[in-house]
Amino acid sequence: MKPIPDHIKENLDVLFVGFNPSIRSSETGHHFANPTNRFWTILYKAGITDRKYLPTEDDKLLDLGYGFTNIVARPTKNAQEISSDEYRLGREQLKTKISTYKPKIVCFVGKGVYQEYSSRRNVEWGRQASSIIPGVIDFVAPSSSGLVRMSIDDIADIYSGLPKLIAKP
Repeated sequence: MKPIPDHIKENLDVLFVGFNPSIRSSETGHHFANPTNRFWTILYKAGITDRKYLPTEDDKLLDLGYGFTNIVARPTKNAQEISSDEYRLGREQLKTKISTYKPKIVCFVGKGVYQEYSSRRNVEWGRQASSIIPGVIDFVAPSSSGLVRMSIDDIADIYSGLPKLIAKP
């Protein structure tokens, strides 16, 4: 399985960060490509996009100000397969990407992603009180995986905080 390319550029409104690519994402070369993943529906329901995009359109979101990366590049069936060494390396690489590209907001797609990145254990949904990289807002949202037991509307409600932060000067 091969990693998938980041979709990233300078000064994005939001950089979405997942755990790592799924097997399906590796096969297709697109972010959040597993058919059970609700990411694209959540973005639409939260008012982040004007329509439900397909995983094959992930690169089009760069033009809207949204980028994609992962804390670990290696595709797996699930996040439990990621080693502590992979997280340690991924954490440092992610900090470098964020420092280099300076998105306005980094949205961690899953509380566990942010916990691995920040080494913080007590994490609430939404904007974090302090950020790891100065000048960049850390935002924690639920994972979009179909395994998450929250309703899609409750998840979209949390994600709807992103457009409000983008609109602020």
